[in-house]
Amino acid sequence: MMNSLSEEKSLPQKISEDIIALILEENLQPGDKLPNETILSERLNAGRSSVREAMKLLASRNIVTVRQGSGTYIAASPGMVEDPLGFIFIDNKQKLVQDLLEVRFLLEPSIAAMAATRADEKDIKKITTLCDEVETLLKNHEDHTQKDIDFHTAIALSSKNVVVPRLIPVINSSIPLFVETTRGILRRETIESHREIADAIACRDPLRAQDAMYLHLVYNRKRIQMIKKDSE
Repeated sequence: MMNSLSEEKSLPQKISEDIIALILEENLQPGDKLPNETILSERLNAGRSSVREAMKLLASRNIVTVRQGSGTYIAASPGMVEDPLGFIFIDNKQKLVQDLLEVRFLLEPSIAAMAATRADEKDIKKITTLCDEVETLLKNHEDHTQKDIDFHTAIALSSKNVVVPRLIPVINSSIPLFVETTRGILRRETIESHREIADAIACRDPLRAQDAMYLHLVYNRKRIQMIKKDSE
């Protein structure tokens, strides 16, 4: 009886591994949609309830994300939890913003240069589209935070470096903090610098992309330094 229960409990885990194998076999990328539950049940020769439990396991590991009414998609950073570095436990948010900015200066200009060298047409289209969407939101004085995150994530994935996606949480965690800290004042600078980054990548000019990303971060640093000075 105990062995039977043990085997039953391990079934969703086994199916989750089969789904991962399917993802790798079909070369599905972050943002790609998985087949629905019925199709997966047929392909994996498994019950729908077991597939559903397997999906829950994969979601808990941030390998997939479930969007109600839409379906199940490959996560932006498969296997990476939302806050792997525990930023939520750092009380001094001002210090965290400054230190994240230092790390972004080390990473993002080089990532942008790699993207300019390695991005394919699909990548460039996605980056350009997200650039347009961020600009529209900023001009309409609407919250652009998630699209900003998506823009920087798309650039990171376009680097085609297998390590860079694992660094995305450092970038993504900082963007909401930066938006909040700069109080949305850098609208024009964000629009212009994002456009220059996207154009440089589209033109496959790594040096220009690197410089554009560096300037984008400089704008943020200047504003953060001004706010810090005003608060002292």
